[in-house]
Amino acid sequence: MSELHFQLAVLLLLSVAVGLVRIFKGPTPANGILAVQLAGTGGAAILLTLAGTGAPGALLDVALVVALLAAATQIAFVAIHGAIDGPGQERRHD
Repeated sequence: MSELHFQLAVLLLLSVAVGLVRIFKGPTPANGILAVQLAGTGGAAILLTLAGTGAPGALLDVALVVALLAAATQIAFVAIHGAIDGPGQERRHD
């Protein structure tokens, strides 16, 4: 079972890496924040998968902190830059 968890973690890592490369090529700041969100959720998923291989105590704590930091970063980005509107819509300035 430990080998299966390790293989799944490597697959998740490769998936996150490919996604990050694609997102970082984007022209807008929103692409950068999506990269942070993907790294946070992907990192948490990798840590949770690795927690199944042995002593899960510390890995579960770190996965929770990584997920919370990714969410807090997303909230801070929206608070600073405002909500991202769809194409063809004007941004509201309240």
